[in-house]
Amino acid sequence: MEHVRIDKWLWAARFFKTRALAKKAIEGGKVEYNGSRVKTSKNVEVGALVKVPQGWDTWEVEVVSVSDQRRGAPEARELYRETPRSHEQRQREAEIRRLANRSVMAPRGRPDKKERRSIQRFQRQRPDE
Repeated sequence: MEHVRIDKWLWAARFFKTRALAKKAIEGGKVEYNGSRVKTSKNVEVGALVKVPQGWDTWEVEVVSVSDQRRGAPEARELYRETPRSHEQRQREAEIRRLANRSVMAPRGRPDKKERRSIQRFQRQRPDE
């Protein structure tokens, strides 16, 4: 397999569920190929660096092999190798998100007597006062 379009490769590597989503991300300028924006018709070459957004994260991967057939996830992972810098950055950002969610979403339990009276006082206030 020598010539595979980048949208097909991204779909085969399971970065996107459909080729249409891959095409939309490429045309929107979200995907970078060797450090620059790319068109959908660009052929993928072994050794190229591709930056792909996925949810909260951005993957920076090196193309290891080329395929236009979508297979299972273990086989799809053989198409690319994530750069160490990208892996470290994704882990660091995931930890930051985890800690931020933990502090915001920590349950406090029921309000005590003083807090309950404060809530009741707030609820009794009229909007014009």
